[in-house]
Amino acid sequence: MSLPDLEINTLDGTPARLGDYEGKALLIVNVASHCGLTPQYAGLQQLYETYAERGLEILAFPCNQFGAQEPGTSEEIKTFCESSYGITFPLFEKIDVNGPDRHALYTHLTEVADAKGHTGDIRWNFEKFLIAPDGEIVARFSPIVTPEAPELIEAIEGQLARSDAPSER
Repeated sequence: MSLPDLEINTLDGTPARLGDYEGKALLIVNVASHCGLTPQYAGLQQLYETYAERGLEILAFPCNQFGAQEPGTSEEIKTFCESSYGITFPLFEKIDVNGPDRHALYTHLTEVADAKGHTGDIRWNFEKFLIAPDGEIVARFSPIVTPEAPELIEAIEGQLARSDAPSER
């Protein structure tokens, strides 16, 4: 199954597909509410506010596989993200990103290497993947690469410059 055909569910359980974001650059991130890296939500929201009108979508996938740092229900996750960080980008249902129940999306994503050559399993919360507007997985960023990191900003801007994405959200 190709990336655009992959089925995903929003945080409230509504079915969606990655193809719903066709023509947009996507930053896909596995997230957690009780992690030392959780403050990255603020940077992700800033990226979204800065680049959404140019065609960037941030898709966040809560995951409880790393130190049980995302134990909440969908409603608790939503409330936390909105009240603590003002999150307005799409949140999806809690998934597994590693192991035998790994979501099909992460089966595709984990084939891509980061700048240091790491492929395979997700290492921790807030690992990031950049998808080009044509659906190609173009970059993988370690969890410690913050949303403000020059290499991430440069990669996003590069995809948006190539994009034919509409200027509306």
